[in-house]
Amino acid sequence: MQPIELFYPQLKHPKKVVITTHQKPDADAMGSSLGLMHVLAQLGHTVSVISPTNWAGFLNWMPGCKHVIDYESKIVEANKLIESADWIFCLDFNVLLRTRKMEEPIRNAGGIKILIDHHQEPQITAFTYGISDTKKSSTAEMVFDFIQNSGNGALINNDCAQCLYAGVMTDTGSFRFPSTTASVHRMVASLLENGLEHSKVHENLYDNFSESRFRFIGHVLLNRLEVYYEYNTAVIAVPQTDLIKYEIKTGDTEGLVNYPLSISGIKLAVIIIDRGEERKLSFRSKGDFDVNTFARKYFNGGGHFNAAGGSSKDPFDEVVKNFVIAMKENKDKLSSYQF
Repeated sequence: MQPIELFYPQLKHPKKVVITTHQKPDADAMGSSLGLMHVLAQLGHTVSVISPTNWAGFLNWMPGCKHVIDYESKIVEANKLIESADWIFCLDFNVLLRTRKMEEPIRNAGGIKILIDHHQEPQITAFTYGISDTKKSSTAEMVFDFIQNSGNGALINNDCAQCLYAGVMTDTGSFRFPSTTASVHRMVASLLENGLEHSKVHENLYDNFSESRFRFIGHVLLNRLEVYYEYNTAVIAVPQTDLIKYEIKTGDTEGLVNYPLSISGIKLAVIIIDRGEERKLSFRSKGDFDVNTFARKYFNGGGHFNAAGGSSKDPFDEVVKNFVIAMKENKDKLSSYQF
């Protein structure tokens, strides 16, 4: 994989471009993709954004989101765009497996593949150009840097700014996570100086949910949360029956894993959700417990040091038991946390 700086000169020549991201895109994935789209379109490129799957309804407000193609519902159209693309930008993921059914079409495509991502252990052989920086707060911040460093900062209009702000704000936990560096604040300052109305972005992301989601959260926190104080760990295990009862849709469980971290003394939080075809796990930690390594070792996952995900095809009850076993195997690291 060549340094992304070597790709900058090619931006002057209009091309057919596909931008894609990981399955079930969050605000950073969608925001960075659409933010980049707005700038490339102004440069004269023909741009298509393709999501491997559907996405949360609370992202539909983003400028340009109505034009995003859901691969699983438009496979033929999407495959033609991938096959004919001169460039394929891969944002907020670093292994092709995370694009689900798009993995093979992307791998076989003849277009130049460009990686912009901040997760650990990238599949560098899959990309022609790229940048992988785990110190960055979000892919949205990295796309902002890409636009600025390539000499196109003047093209960050309000539509682009809203998308990039949504990405960096959510991936930093509204600027509370350690990844919120001085460069993040400089980015936000630049967007605000150019007219961004940040409060509207917050409203669109956080004041846009259904009543059933709130009742679901109450039910889960009351009935599905278990705290292991000996291990400084909290577990939320959600069976599929809960998802059906409360009519949970894509994105409705977003951020739920963070709730137990507000309990005094908790170092590790996990949510295990039975989604029918597989069990999905999300991990969050405080301090020096590395959930990226934990997720990779036990649950076919990975991510960041303090935020990661995983999955399993095992039965739901077995996955919960396996987590408890894994937690106990890490007792020394979890119990040694100083408060």
